[in-house]
Amino acid sequence: MNRREFLKRAACISGTALVGGQEGFAAEAQPDAERYGVLVDTTFCIGCRRCEWACNEWNKNPNRPLKDFEDKGVFQTIRRTHAATFTVVNRFKNPADGTPIYVKKQCMHCESPGCLSACFVDAFKKTEKGAVLYNPDVCVGCRYCMVACPFDIPAYEYDKPLTPRVTKCTFCFDRISREDKVPACVEICPTETLRFGKREELINLAHERIRNNPRRYVDHVYGEHEVGGTSWLYLSSAPFEQIGLRTDLGKKPIPDTSKGFLFMTKVFEVIAVWPLVFAAFYALSKMKERKDTPATSSDKKKNDKHGKPT
Repeated sequence: MNRREFLKRAACISGTALVGGQEGFAAEAQPDAERYGVLVDTTFCIGCRRCEWACNEWNKNPNRPLKDFEDKGVFQTIRRTHAATFTVVNRFKNPADGTPIYVKKQCMHCESPGCLSACFVDAFKKTEKGAVLYNPDVCVGCRYCMVACPFDIPAYEYDKPLTPRVTKCTFCFDRISREDKVPACVEICPTETLRFGKREELINLAHERIRNNPRRYVDHVYGEHEVGGTSWLYLSSAPFEQIGLRTDLGKKPIPDTSKGFLFMTKVFEVIAVWPLVFAAFYALSKMKERKDTPATSSDKKKNDKHGKPT
């Protein structure tokens, strides 16, 4: 690769980073009545963690026998998802009467995903069915998605330095799109805490439950409007901020509130970081060229001259 070709490629990649970022900010998905969702009624959950087991099993993540998930000791700490666990159940105390409230945590599959708008190589996409999916083949490992997510969901495979990926719940997209099944966690739930269906229908169902049982529920469907709406919706008997769900997010989609910061981050990256990366690669390519190029006759004469004893 000569210097001109190298600089041309560098300019193309840098331009793509900026333009792609701007396009990402503009690509805000609008809520679709035909998209799927899941309603999580936390008043039904018994903390059995079968959803965790089913998720690991379906996604071929490291798993243990189902009986091991009966261990209640895990509820001593508030857990978050990580690279090999796409969903977890945490326990909170109801401030009204001290009874436990169990809350499932996973990717919320936002209607206008922050991870999607932050990614300048388009490694994320929002599908027509509602799932936010990740493509590891184009990911460059910048981890902007982890910064942009208001729910701290995307995890990184730090233990795989050569082939790291960002991981998260896939909404069992392979099940709901090709096999006409519900997500694995929904299928195994013994108390029907999880209800899969069209997002709009689930919102109507949630409001109906609140109307029919106002003493049982907080008068709010979490996820209906938060950050522009999410595919996963929650009902609770306690204030949502007391069961691990953020209530400071507002209704604006994350791309609307973060695009200035994220775009300037990309500008800094293109101006300050990428040139260093390109320079390093260029230096390495030139070293390799010199190593692979056979010595010329003039080089041999110089070597012979320097090699003669005086």
